[in-house]
Formats: sequence, structure tokens, C-alpha cells
Amino acid sequence: MDALSDSFAPERILSCLPRLEGSEVLILGDVMLDQYLLGDAGRISPEAPVPVVLIEEERFMLGGAGNVARNVSALGGRPKLVSACGDGQHSEKFFRILSREGIKADIITLQGRPVATKTRVMARGQQLLRIDREDCSPMEEEDSRRVLEKIEASWPEQGGVLVISDYNKGVVNKTVLEGIHKIRRRYGQKKVQILVDPKTRNVPLYRRVDLLTPNTQETGEAAGLPVRSKEEIIAAGQAIFRKIRCRRLLTTLGPGGMALFQSPQYILHLPTTAREVFDVSGAGDTVIAALALGLASGLDMTEACIIANFAAGNVVAEVGAATTSVLKIAEAIAGVRTIPLERWL
Repeated sequence: MDALSDSFAPERILSCLPRLEGSEVLILGDVMLDQYLLGDAGRISPEAPVPVVLIEEERFMLGGAGNVARNVSALGGRPKLVSACGDGQHSEKFFRILSREGIKADIITLQGRPVATKTRVMARGQQLLRIDREDCSPMEEEDSRRVLEKIEASWPEQGGVLVISDYNKGVVNKTVLEGIHKIRRRYGQKKVQILVDPKTRNVPLYRRVDLLTPNTQETGEAAGLPVRSKEEIIAAGQAIFRKIRCRRLLTTLGPGGMALFQSPQYILHLPTTAREVFDVSGAGDTVIAALALGLASGLDMTEACIIANFAAGNVVAEVGAATTSVLKIAEAIAGVRTIPLERWL
């Protein structure tokens, strides 16, 4: 695709998909458990004006950076997850699920800290309530150093991709991020691409990363600007470039698709591929997982973004933090005649 093209051939993206198989992605970030309590709400409580949910099923899934790893694995990649996890309630369950999913991981234990858990109460496909149990304070310096040791031990010396999945639960902090930049300098700046799914509080720490993937709200918060229109999104993205000098920026726009800032002056818009939206939980994890796997496979940024866009379109059509597969992405791509891209700038 040249700079003035307004579409992409589906056949080109279909030919890229087999390259995802077997590529490695290193993932650092906050891990958690997603607990789903599924049932039916047939009456209102006599105690308060709230529904009474009769629980019929309970599910646990890896969340946060663990969900990024799940998505990489589901797409045929080989994730390596580095993180820290509390030793409180559900600790054993977390490690059992990690083993069951077959995800290679190096996790340190944080003594006296809970396992970050998001409990969602669901009835008839709708989320009624979410309960969070977590400790969001930064890790101790010693624990941060232990995480950095594991990152360096797993560093892809021959080149690759590192995903930083920041959920603001304490693993991604100043010590860890500064340590990662030191490791990259030791091994060479261009060998490993650093992709960050950000939280606004840590944006100043993401200086000079290769790609930032904020959603619309995070883009506005990071820039300190409104993001209600195309023009405002462009201005906010350009402000982020000035603040942290990242190489590229991908703003996910929900039903508006994605805005890929190849540079502050070269911006592409990818319309959403979702036909139905039931649950956006975990869609950001899917986007960065597909992006990272595409880049690790040698695809260019536009190709990887198109694949990530179709992957996200698939998962939001399901309830819960879902994953998708190369086969499902191929089916979605095969159903379109062209893949439109709009040049915003």
C-alpha cells in the first residue's frame, strides 16, 4: 500500500496469517484473575431495589497480562509471561489455570498481597456488577529487581517484541521501566520493539517506546485534551508524541475503529470490523497481542494493525474476555471485498 491508497487487498492479509504460527512474544505486566458468576435474574430483592441473581455457573480466566498471553497463544504464537502475583486467595487457582493454558511463565510471588481478581456477575448475557479485589501499590524495590532479572533472562537477543501490559496494579513501575530501557540499550536499541498498553498515570515513563496503544479515553487523558472528534483525536495523538517521543501510536476508538499514527504527520484510520458488540472486556489485550505477534512474525505495522482490527472485531462479539484464532480472522477477512483505510493526515 502506498501513502495515498485507500484500501488493502484481503488476499494480502490472508497470505500473512500463516506467518503468525510459532512466533515468540515476551510479555511483562500485571496479571489477574477474571471471575465470572453466571446466572439468571428473575426477581428484585425485597431488601433493596436490586436484582437477585441465582448463580448457575462459575468461571475463572487469566486476566490482564495473562489475557494478552492467552491471546498470543490462541493465535498460534508462543508467549513468555513475566510478572508478579500475590499469595492470597485464588493464588493456587491462578497457577493451575496458567499451567492448564500451557503458557510459559516466570512469576515471582508477592508475600502478603492479594491476587488481583475482578468478579463479574452476569445474567442473561449482561454484566450487572463488578467487584474488584486488589492492591495497586507499586512493588517493593527488591521485587522490582527480581522481575527485571527474569526479564533480562528472557530477553530475545536475536530481536523480537516485548509487550508491556500495564493495568496499574504495581508491576509496571518506574524502577521496572527504567530497567527495561537499560536492558535494551545493552542489547541494542533496534533489536527488540517495545509495545505498551498504557495506563494514564504511567505515561511519562513510556518515553521512546516503539508503540503505545491507548483507547480513546486514555488518549485524551495522556494528552490532557478532548477527543470528541477526528480533529481532536489527531491533536491529542500529536501531543502524546511531543510528550514522550514514542515511535508510533495506535489509538483504539471502540466502534470508531482505530487510528494508526505512523508519525505525527502520517495517520491512517481503520474502520471497525465488528458486526455485533456484546462485550468489550479484554479487547485491548487482543489488539496488542495480535499486533505484537504480527510484528514478531515480520509483518509491517499496517499489516499487523489490520489483523489486530479483525481480531478485536471477533472478540467483542462474545461475552467475557474472549480470544480468537487465525481461522476465525481468516473467515472474517474472506467475507470482505476490500479492507478500507482512510488517510487522516
